Amino acid sequence: MQNLPFPRMGPSAMQGPRPVVLSGPSGAGKSTLLKKLFKDYENVFGFSVSHTTRKPRPGEVNGKDYHFVTREEMQKEIDAGEFIEHAEFSGNMYGTSKGAVQAIQAQNQICVLDIDIQGVKNIKRTDLNPIYISVQPPSIDVLEKRLRDRRTETEEGLRKRLTAACVDLELSKEPGLFDLVIINDDLEKAYSELKEVLREEIKKAQESKKS
Repeated sequence: MQNLPFPRMGPSAMQGPRPVVLSGPSGAGKSTLLKKLFKDYENVFGFSVSHTTRKPRPGEVNGKDYHFVTREEMQKEIDAGEFIEHAEFSGNMYGTSKGAVQAIQAQNQICVLDIDIQGVKNIKRTDLNPIYISVQPPSIDVLEKRLRDRRTETEEGLRKRLTAACVDLELSKEPGLFDLVIINDDLEKAYSELKEVLREEIKKAQESKKS
């Protein structure tokens, strides 16, 4: 399976705000930071909804949390070149479709993609040109506590997530992979760092709404 290049945008689209790739292990606090961002900057950000072949968790909504699809459906679209990136994790497929990103960009919004480390490396080989941000826990011990407090995982699932998190954090040390690494040990401080790196793009998006 290969990742096809993201189609090049025309000059007018290139002037719009750049997308944002947010990466980091489950439990690092990405969702909490995104919720604050979306609340404080209404209509400025749009969330790219990923596809997955895993089953929905309690409370998850199809089309909002994920596009829940069968492995056959997803493989067919990947083969047709409809995905920017895709990866397999714990026996399930995850991926970002071109359509999901283009739908956000068509509304002059900053497209946010929540993507794992494999996806980040795949997107580096495309023309998407996003801002790359890694959100990380202060330690694996803190991450384990956060995941246990959620009570959404079996012990085996938890172990898999922690193993994946260790690999994720090690790979994220690669020089030049991210534009910003946020250590989320203090939510307000982490949020302030996130807003600062996105300030220019937020301004662009707000100005395009006025024009």
